[in-house]
Amino acid sequence: MEANPILIEGRLHDLGDGFTVRRMLPVLQARHVGPLVFFDHMGPATFAPGSGMDVRPHPHIGLATVSWLFDGAIRHRDSIGSVTDIRPGEVNWMTAGRGIVHSERTPPDERRDGQALHGVQIWVALPQADAEIAPEFHHHERASLPTLRQPGMEAVLIAGSAYGQQAPVKVFAPMFLLEVRLDAGTELALPQEHLERGVFVVDGAVRWGDLDVAATQMAVQTGPSAPSLHAHSDSRLLLFGGAPLDGERHLWWNFVASTKERIEQAKLDWQAQRWGKVTGDEDEFIPLPE
Repeated sequence: MEANPILIEGRLHDLGDGFTVRRMLPVLQARHVGPLVFFDHMGPATFAPGSGMDVRPHPHIGLATVSWLFDGAIRHRDSIGSVTDIRPGEVNWMTAGRGIVHSERTPPDERRDGQALHGVQIWVALPQADAEIAPEFHHHERASLPTLRQPGMEAVLIAGSAYGQQAPVKVFAPMFLLEVRLDAGTELALPQEHLERGVFVVDGAVRWGDLDVAATQMAVQTGPSAPSLHAHSDSRLLLFGGAPLDGERHLWWNFVASTKERIEQAKLDWQAQRWGKVTGDEDEFIPLPE
């Protein structure tokens, strides 16, 4: 018997200047879905000319981050020398491993002219065996990502494997992440090879099993099979999930680890500034929270 999906509303945070972030994961109902331990929906927001997003250099351990934009641009810089702008349809995948520092800011042209910004940022916990690997950064253009089409549906496979396709992004455990567009009335079966699944509705509305899921809502489900989706209206979704994590994770600020001791060490290292500087963004950093 298929397990019923669980609805998640998320929590809205106002970061100022009309820029909001809706935290969807972790929540009490779902600390993680597959290896995904964190899911933020950014915007949509509009920045006036001369303004933009400025996330100063900050550290990560034990995870990979993925940014996926629907609108706008973000410049990524990190402590291993990467400098890359990400735009809609492209993937920025940063593997923090034993430690990396990065910043995310509006690129100069978009800051000058103003821009709309809308997207998601996701953290993927690394398996315990890979938690302390060397950090890496990879950018993937839209043309390299598999596109799936069937009547009433078009999807882009952002990372992992689904529907017989494999994305080029280097992942460390079974997972899937797709952007899907459904025409009103379309039915879609979810990938069955993954035990844990989630649906985030960017815009539109769908029914999943007995559950109605509206724009900016998420639903999650676990089990050997899942009910199909039915689009109430033209909809844009993110589908995600994977194999269950190999043990619980502690999340504190930007750190993900299997033990509290590793988190404490990361705190000490950041306080002592034992991490590398971000290339081209050396003058600022976010202090450790009190």
